[in-house]
Amino acid sequence: MTAQDLTIDLASTTLRQLNQALHRLAPDTNQRYWRVLNPRGGHALAAGLDAPVKVEIDGHVGYYCAGMNKLATVIVNGNAGVGVAENMMSGLVHVRGDASQAAGATAHGGMLVIDGNASARCGISMKGIDIVVKGSIGHMSAFMGQAGTLTVLGDAGEALGDSLYEARLFVRGSVASLGADCVEKEMRDEHRAELGARLEAAGLAGTVDVAEFRRYGSARQLYNFHIDNVY
Repeated sequence: MTAQDLTIDLASTTLRQLNQALHRLAPDTNQRYWRVLNPRGGHALAAGLDAPVKVEIDGHVGYYCAGMNKLATVIVNGNAGVGVAENMMSGLVHVRGDASQAAGATAHGGMLVIDGNASARCGISMKGIDIVVKGSIGHMSAFMGQAGTLTVLGDAGEALGDSLYEARLFVRGSVASLGADCVEKEMRDEHRAELGARLEAAGLAGTVDVAEFRRYGSARQLYNFHIDNVY
């Protein structure tokens, strides 16, 4: 069976029609590569995919692009609105511009790579995803992060890792402030190896020195009830 490449122009095809076609794909589909033209900031583009296909979007996208992604590779040649890769399960989402708020929110797995900056609440309630941001991130990022990694080559805004569980945070630049129960932690060999693997997966092998990063994690003081935390 020969692989088929498809080009969909949203100037003449509706976003609903595109998503319906993508949702109908079987796991063994030969329609492996989809190119999307003129997205024009459409919302929920390529959301809910469940097949090992590649969708490349030429332009900016709106809310929840590639949300609930499973198995697919989604590339955005532009900026992404709120909630890109929200609740992602597996696969790869690559934003070649900037991302708005809540990038990778609640995501369980896979990898999200953002070439530019990410706004507030990047990785909020993350549950296993690996997020790599080549620029900087906004305030309250990784709030209630439960599992996975957030790697930031730039700076982090205020209240990083507030109410953090076991997500692991690596920041190369400055941190405006740490949230409740988030502390800087020792960077041991296993953490350097983990960070190196994430950078390599994001296509940054040999371009960034892991020694330039600091590690942040939970102080584990909010796991259980304590009377001093009652207001």
